[in-house]
Amino acid sequence: MNQLPSSSQKHTLHFNKLQKRIRHNTGRAIADFNMIEDGDKVMVCLSGGKDSYTMLDVLLHMQKVAPISFSIIAVNLDQKQPGFPEHILPEYLTKLGVDFEVVEEDTYSIVIDKVPEGKTTCALCSRLRRGILYNTATRLKATKIALGHHRDDMLETLFLNMFNGGQLKSMPPKLVSDDGKQMVIRPLAYCAEQDIATYSQHLEFPIIPCNLCGSQENLQRKVIKGMLQDWQQRFPGRIESMTKALQNVVPSHLADNSQFDFVGLKTQSTPFENGDIGFDPPEMTTLDKATLDTTALNTTALNTTALDKTVPLTITNI
Repeated sequence: MNQLPSSSQKHTLHFNKLQKRIRHNTGRAIADFNMIEDGDKVMVCLSGGKDSYTMLDVLLHMQKVAPISFSIIAVNLDQKQPGFPEHILPEYLTKLGVDFEVVEEDTYSIVIDKVPEGKTTCALCSRLRRGILYNTATRLKATKIALGHHRDDMLETLFLNMFNGGQLKSMPPKLVSDDGKQMVIRPLAYCAEQDIATYSQHLEFPIIPCNLCGSQENLQRKVIKGMLQDWQQRFPGRIESMTKALQNVVPSHLADNSQFDFVGLKTQSTPFENGDIGFDPPEMTTLDKATLDTTALNTTALNTTALDKTVPLTITNI
């Protein structure tokens, strides 16, 4: 008689599947966007949150198994927030045996001084932090800057830009800095936030909360996050579909003249790529045919006189 797996065995099996999924998704993103190349020095930006800890953990694994050679240096920016536990990250990274550097810059005082009370601090804080990290990467001769943004961050940014900025713009998996000198990568671009949260809890990373921005309950990003979570609960698979849309853009079906030449658009005698399919014959899949065959069988009990009186369908008001 086969013995049923224990609760501990089920837990281990679940974690192994989760770990495999995160590693697979990270590896796929790195390969799809050529994020890391042979000889790269990757500066992993470590904030002390679940995302950056997970990113570091997976990249350290990739470093061991990848067919290319690359080095890693973890960098933390100590922004001098009151009560920041300065000892946690150095102790954790020393235990791992990872090269690291803690950069100390008092951006906290600048943000508190410049941003009116009650206003969100994220915009100024991120600009200051980005500039410091770019300078640090230059000094360390890092060829890539790895950030811990994940799939959900990318979707939230897409909606934030649409709702508040009037732009169809998200977080790209890979980008060059404004001055053209730094390459930024997001290895977790295909990873779900819930997977990362579960993974982080299982491995018991020493999480450091951000008291500067994390306490701002009125952040628009939190509103968008709640909207997406609600959609996922009511319509499972919607997040995955929207993520796929980020990689399946059709400029001819939007309204941006800079991305598609609507002004110069002309008719032609040959099929037009991504043209309107309203006048094309329908393509019937095997499933469609099977459905129709089943429907036909079910109509045998119908009155044949009624079938004879069927009126052809016409489409008006095109």
